[in-house]
Amino acid sequence: MKNIIVILAALSCIGLLTSARLPDTGPFPAARPGESNTAAPAPQLPPIPEPKPERGKTEAPPIKQGPPNSSGVPEKQGPKLPSQQTLEEQHLTIAAESDAEHSQCERELQVLGVVFKDIPRIDDGNGCGIDKPIKVSEALPGIKLQPEAVFRCPVALALARWMKESVIPAASAAAMDQGRIVAVNQASSYICRLRNGAETGKVSEHARGNAIDIASFSFEKGKDIAVQPRREDSTLIGAFQRTISAAGCLYFMTVLDPESDAAHETHFHLDVLERNGGYRYCH
Repeated sequence: MKNIIVILAALSCIGLLTSARLPDTGPFPAARPGESNTAAPAPQLPPIPEPKPERGKTEAPPIKQGPPNSSGVPEKQGPKLPSQQTLEEQHLTIAAESDAEHSQCERELQVLGVVFKDIPRIDDGNGCGIDKPIKVSEALPGIKLQPEAVFRCPVALALARWMKESVIPAASAAAMDQGRIVAVNQASSYICRLRNGAETGKVSEHARGNAIDIASFSFEKGKDIAVQPRREDSTLIGAFQRTISAAGCLYFMTVLDPESDAAHETHFHLDVLERNGGYRYCH
């Protein structure tokens, strides 16, 4: 009987143990003085650092953009091309001239009978000017240059040689009845400006004292012979102009005549701009 009671008691304890379970929440640890007994917030992860550029590589600078165009899209801005620069933006300087070469040039002018005088150095700023300018009043003896012209000595020398060796002989054949040439009428010599008087672009050779524009020739008798479009002119005067235009490139580095473009319809542009390899531009 006692054994049966013991067995029943044991079975009862086992049933109690199998039905027992842990509580849903456990006890919090005792809080320290001055602290709350609430649960601590979850720890925050540190921010992810930005990747560093690879060694030897740098980030490209941001592209500068200009104001939006008509389509609303900003236009990229870069350095101005020479054709977009004003005279002030080109930072030009006046070229120095050799004393020896200038003296030799003036001696040759004197031999040819050119009437001229030295004038003070010209510096109008922005690279406009002439280191050793001269003022010419007669292109050759008895042939006035009107109005008087200012430029470098090599221009006067090329003009005198062209007149003596090409223009005067051609005029004698084409306009014999008008007598000899008494004046060369020039439209421009030294002047500070860009080519063709534009607001931007390359500097004119006139601004460096390297050029002269010829508008017409005056004779003892008859009318002046004006420089004008004569490509289709079948007269002796047309032949005269075409002849002296072609001959001009024997003396000048650049010859632009009325057939070149609209800017030169009323004159010859003659200059002594030196180019690589002695290249000459004749049109």
